[in-house]
Amino acid sequence: MRISTAFILRIAAGLGVAVLAAFAPAVAQAAEPWGIPHEKPVVLKGRVVEALCHLKGVCAPDCGAGKRQLGILEADGRFRLVGKGQVDFAGAAPDLAGFCGREVEADGLLIENPAITLFFAQGVREAGSTAPFTPTERFKTQWEARNGAAPEWWRADPESNAIIAETGPLGIKGLVPKPKP
Repeated sequence: MRISTAFILRIAAGLGVAVLAAFAPAVAQAAEPWGIPHEKPVVLKGRVVEALCHLKGVCAPDCGAGKRQLGILEADGRFRLVGKGQVDFAGAAPDLAGFCGREVEADGLLIENPAITLFFAQGVREAGSTAPFTPTERFKTQWEARNGAAPEWWRADPESNAIIAETGPLGIKGLVPKPKP
């Protein structure tokens, strides 16, 4: 039996909003806004692909095993570069690598800036699943397993600190920031 929207609204008006909620289709999880210009909460649906492989044909096994930039290829052929996960200053590759070549639903923020379009994934799940989205926080879990807990992982990261010690804080040996007044 098909129920029209007008019928549901008449029932809801007479019996209360709870009836409307019972008949309404499930709403996709909305990503948390971050206040970034041009952001739009969306749920992307598509296949997880390695960016370099998709764009240039330079492919690595298993999408680079979480060490290469990943993206989502939508059914209409649009490629969405996944630039970030939930962890400050970290990408979502560790969270998406297990889905390499598979269809997913990713909840997050699509940033359609005129200069570049990026997707910041906040949660991911297998396509068609009704399970809750898994937060894209695997980077931090893996980092802490290697290095221990730190309130600001990026300041405590041994690899980053070694690079800064070698090349300086601006990435060019000998170049230092101007002192603050």
